[in-house]
Amino acid sequence: MAAFNIAKFLTPPMPNVAAEYEGLEYRWKFLTFRPAYFKNEVYFLAAVLLYVAFYYIGKKANERRAHKWFEAHKHLYQAQFSKPIHSAGLSQDGNSDFFAFSTGRRALTSLHTTFTLRPRHDLFQYLFQVARGLIELDYKVYDEVELEFTFREPVGKEGSVPECVWAVVAKDELKKIRSERWDVTFTKTTDSPALPNTLAVMSEFADITANLLKSYGTFSLPAVLSSPAIQPYFRSLSLTDQPRTRPSRPLSPSERSKRLILTLAVPPASDAGATAPLVAAMFPLVDLIAGEGKHPGGATARGGLQAALRPETKAKLRRTREEVDREIGEEAIREKREEAEEQKAAARKKAQEERLSKLSAAEQKKALDREKKRMLRKTQGKVKMR
Repeated sequence: MAAFNIAKFLTPPMPNVAAEYEGLEYRWKFLTFRPAYFKNEVYFLAAVLLYVAFYYIGKKANERRAHKWFEAHKHLYQAQFSKPIHSAGLSQDGNSDFFAFSTGRRALTSLHTTFTLRPRHDLFQYLFQVARGLIELDYKVYDEVELEFTFREPVGKEGSVPECVWAVVAKDELKKIRSERWDVTFTKTTDSPALPNTLAVMSEFADITANLLKSYGTFSLPAVLSSPAIQPYFRSLSLTDQPRTRPSRPLSPSERSKRLILTLAVPPASDAGATAPLVAAMFPLVDLIAGEGKHPGGATARGGLQAALRPETKAKLRRTREEVDREIGEEAIREKREEAEEQKAAARKKAQEERLSKLSAAEQKKALDREKKRMLRKTQGKVKMR
């Protein structure tokens, strides 16, 4: 009987279908559809259709933007790499992330090209970004493409790429790069007269900046970065030997990699090739840093950037890394010690609780009183020592 009452309670009421209905009606066999009864459902259906249309249009827009940029720069990849891209083209992860992996070039083990586009397929996330941009004046969101060149380093000996951190960054990008990348904490930020006033230099030592910004034959990095056509899309260019996030332990040489990272805002599909001159300039820059090949104008950089730095600069760079590794190592040891002490304290507490659970109520009260007195004496002793 109770089950019958519950089933009766859960059963929805019958719709009130008036026999005198005179509105629009569709019949098919035993089914009848009367649109006048569905008023709120129309708005719900319209919202669903809007979301689906936004998803489809946004998804296609992101695909078109990523593929347009890569097609406009594909000739550079094909000219520089024996394996410029996978046969299937750009790899895709979701609807806003695209990837390409290139390999087969002197001085480099690989080039990772990563697109991080706005979530045009997700209406709510897109509106959230727009709203946040209106509230936070320093919040900037844009379609980003990052080119990460990883240098090939000789095993067991000093390479031509120095262990250093250096970057040129758009000034409105400084806050973001400082918050997202631990490696740039090694640097100091300054202006350079060789660069536009919209760009800042982040460098460990002036010697590194002087060597990277000077002219080599007809190649000049400041001239490339000063181009008015490139400046709207340039976000940062960095040379680094450190990970993006602070490691939990000192890294061995085999776990480190030296990279040149170029970050750009993706141009609109109608002007996808606007950043091609800057991307093309990265390859002679790679060769200059690594000391490979001959550069425009016949200039060479034998020994790479490592050989161009002063001995005292290299010694300071080495000491900085030794100090950072020592701090990270001490912090890791301290964290392990604290973790071991916490585990011991938890084990003692568990053993004590098990022992107390076997005692009578009176014995438990006595044991707890003794523990309170012991803790009070311990606290008083610490106060007196201070």
